Amino acid sequence: MEQLLQLFILIPLLGFVVSLFLPKKNERIVSVLVISTIGIHLAGVLSFFVYWLVQGFPTLNIKHFTVFKTDDIEIFVDFFYDKITAVYTLVGSFLALAVAIFSKTYMHREEGFKRFFTTLLFFFAGYNIVIYSGNFETLFVGWEIVGVTSFLLISFYRDRYLPVKNALKVISVYRLGDICLILAMWMSHHLWNENITFLQLNDLPLMNAHLAEHYWFGVFVAGMIVIGAAVKSAQMPFSSWLPRAMEGPTTSSAIFYGSLSVHLGVFLLLRTFPYWQNIIEVKTLVIAIGAITAIIGSFIARVQPTIKTQIAYSSVAQMGLMFIEVALGFHVLALFHFAGNAFFRTYQLLVSPSVLSYRIHNMVFNFKAGNESGSSSRLMKSIYMLSVKEWNLDFLLYRFLWNPFKRLGNSFHLVGNRVWATTLSVIFVSGLCSYTFQDSIPVDVSEFLPDIFSGIALLMILKTFTGRGDAIQVWVSVILSQLFLALGIALLNEHFGQNHIMMYLSGSAVSALVGYICLRKLKAIDGNVELNRFHGHSYEHPTLGLVFLISCLGLVGLPFTPTFIGIDILFS
Repeated sequence: MEQLLQLFILIPLLGFVVSLFLPKKNERIVSVLVISTIGIHLAGVLSFFVYWLVQGFPTLNIKHFTVFKTDDIEIFVDFFYDKITAVYTLVGSFLALAVAIFSKTYMHREEGFKRFFTTLLFFFAGYNIVIYSGNFETLFVGWEIVGVTSFLLISFYRDRYLPVKNALKVISVYRLGDICLILAMWMSHHLWNENITFLQLNDLPLMNAHLAEHYWFGVFVAGMIVIGAAVKSAQMPFSSWLPRAMEGPTTSSAIFYGSLSVHLGVFLLLRTFPYWQNIIEVKTLVIAIGAITAIIGSFIARVQPTIKTQIAYSSVAQMGLMFIEVALGFHVLALFHFAGNAFFRTYQLLVSPSVLSYRIHNMVFNFKAGNESGSSSRLMKSIYMLSVKEWNLDFLLYRFLWNPFKRLGNSFHLVGNRVWATTLSVIFVSGLCSYTFQDSIPVDVSEFLPDIFSGIALLMILKTFTGRGDAIQVWVSVILSQLFLALGIALLNEHFGQNHIMMYLSGSAVSALVGYICLRKLKAIDGNVELNRFHGHSYEHPTLGLVFLISCLGLVGLPFTPTFIGIDILFS
């Protein structure tokens, strides 16, 4: 029975691969393939669900295959199935099928018809990887796929500046959540000395004994999980990214931000609840985040001028209530709430263009002036104005999250490029010599070297974060930061040998070279690759844009390169 779980991952993945080779202009073949793939998936999960119920709804877990194994660590793909998976997969398959059928007509004669449906299938594959995952590593693979496809569909109209800008905003916030998940994996590796599975998390005596011995480390892991979930489900103070994500087609907004993707934060809390259910600080944090989001989100939704923004903040408020339900242990209620909210928001978003036209027609021909009676209190007026401004959430994120990093990065732009490059070259060569002749270096000196090289890597990342000049220079800075980081880790950890370093750098090195070639070609074509203006390169040169996007994802170690395994080994 457990062997069947892998089919629900392979079906959408196979459909996605096949869709890549279909003719771009034949809408009928593309839509039939996507609808058939999701339809077969829905039939399969329904049949499996009935069989699972007949068998007494057991908890299923299967270790699919091992990716990397040494004496100290094993990285493997693990699949898991329980009532949480059952609800999420049934709701996800049904809504994905409904949106695919709707999109067949809605996206008719759209220039990016095939691109939309191919991305939709890739998202559906990532969504299933997340909900069927049996450990953090498997979950993270799907989590990243969902994030990348979100970026692609928000920037679907890539010839326009605003969709691309908002897509970059969203993926920047997403990466914050990704980092929190990576930190949670890192600390769990240190605590367990293994890649913990979700089946083991359900062993309550084991969890209690573990937390009794490492309480504050457990608080850190759970805290990172909560922040990652809050980012994914657009909870306060990260809620402002959700209405910005509505720049894509209405159908993608329905499947991503009305129903499936945005509820994955709730899923993460449900899946990890056995770990943090006895940590009062974390439960309090989850309830506080949910309550604040539910209240403020409701206020904002009531005064927004656009229908998509109203739906977005209404959904955010409902997910705040789900956070509270999960923290209080009302998991069945949370699952019903998820299903109801997902269906309702999908319906609202799909009919929103029609409703908007009806409302405008009604206002034109049947307008009646409202009667202003009574006087609002100063408090209510203040809440109204704050809600119209969305409680300045964007300003707060810029002020307290992004701007401190930007100030640090800008301080290093005072150094000339030649001086900076020469100094870094000398330091890096010295670091390689230090790694080669470690035994000859005094212990007092060698203790500080990892901090120095890691610090330089961090400074280069901050410098890159604020770079607005030539894209090639920024790209080279990113590459150098990776090299310094690998050098610092190699000097720090004696168990992180040359083979591990090669695995860490292999994927990123190929991606770095390919990305550099793409940028050089773009500069040869257009003569300008500065980051201060919008070029629309991905619209004018789609092939180069796609290759460069894949290079970017490979450079940061997404799960399709060996670098991802290297990162996991690094943290272990």
